[in-house]
Amino acid sequence: MNPFLDIILRSVAVYIFMLIAIRIFGKKELSQLNTADIILILLISNSVQNAMVGSNSSLEGGLVAALVLFVLNFILKKIMYNSKTITNLVQDKPEILIHDGHIDFKALAKLEITSQELEEVIREHGVEHFKDVKLAMMEIDGNISVISGERALRQTKHKRRIHKTLGAINN
Repeated sequence: MNPFLDIILRSVAVYIFMLIAIRIFGKKELSQLNTADIILILLISNSVQNAMVGSNSSLEGGLVAALVLFVLNFILKKIMYNSKTITNLVQDKPEILIHDGHIDFKALAKLEITSQELEEVIREHGVEHFKDVKLAMMEIDGNISVISGERALRQTKHKRRIHKTLGAINN
């Protein structure tokens, strides 16, 4: 088999595996990286590198593997933009954690978020008590958005990237 075709097939397999693994282990893990998580990411990247390029340690082999990953990611995002079914397979839906000052303990349990973690996030958003929260949601990217119950509703610590054309306007 052509060595570059081998790298392409290996890279596709690793990409699909990583998508499935991230989907299984949950979005919470992506937004709250601690030291152990960073070490895990570094070790995973090192271990899957060999799975993608095999014995080919050439510059060309590494560039082909990287290009395949970029292309796969681009294609997946285009497909997700056009297909709600694929988006639902790849991403979780946002979850309401607090609504009008009432905590949804079932949602917390499902997402394995402790009440202490939720309280910490609320404080990070400048809200003292959960009763003052109009809405707190676990977003699809793993971040928790908090909207206070003040008259002038405000959302804090919103990290999502805006579409490129809108991003230039907002910057």
